[in-house]
Amino acid sequence: MTPSDTGQLKNQIRKLRFEHGEMTQQQLADRVGVARQTILALEAGKYAPSLPLAFRLATTFNAKIEDVFQWHPQDP
Repeated sequence: MTPSDTGQLKNQIRKLRFEHGEMTQQQLADRVGVARQTILALEAGKYAPSLPLAFRLATTFNAKIEDVFQWHPQDP
């Protein structure tokens, strides 16, 4: 899934990785059950996660989903 043209999904994954012991993309990928390339695409804003993946990421960081992901609607 790609981010919608009607808004932008931003995330704090890179920041959270470093706040949690400088976790590598591979370590995070292993914890949530995806490929490292998925984490790379998420951090670059080129991929919007499924809801289950968003929950797994938030749980990994012991955070709320809205602390990991932020939706910014496109201005009309």
